[in-house]
Amino acid sequence: QVQLVESGGGLVEAGVSLRLSCAASGRTYGRYAMGWFRRAPGKEREFVSAITWNGGKTLYADSVKGRFTISRDNAKNTMFLQMNNLKPEDTAIYYCAAKWQVYVAGQAVPIDGAHEYSYWGQGTQVTVSS
Repeated sequence: QVQLVESGGGLVEAGVSLRLSCAASGRTYGRYAMGWFRRAPGKEREFVSAITWNGGKTLYADSVKGRFTISRDNAKNTMFLQMNNLKPEDTAIYYCAAKWQVYVAGQAVPIDGAHEYSYWGQGTQVTVSS
């Protein structure tokens, strides 16, 4: 069982940066693949970024590639999303999610399918004004 709590959201102007955190409980946190998703007003939830259990592989949505960076500190049971050059279209509730790590051909892979994740946080609001 893993419990997730997001923090770091806020109201910012376009062009600035925010750093989201996802704090996890559970002794086996380090065995979980993690991901960030977001839901904008009136839109469906969408994939943002994902990271393998050891941080060795990451994956990004095209819309955030080059601006967002996902990372994790397993010693602190925490995952991060550094968001630079924020745009109004980044406005959304951001959720972190966890899933027991999946391996393909012996390699840990990041997971971008929301339906594959077992645990979800409550979300943190990010609002970017133009």
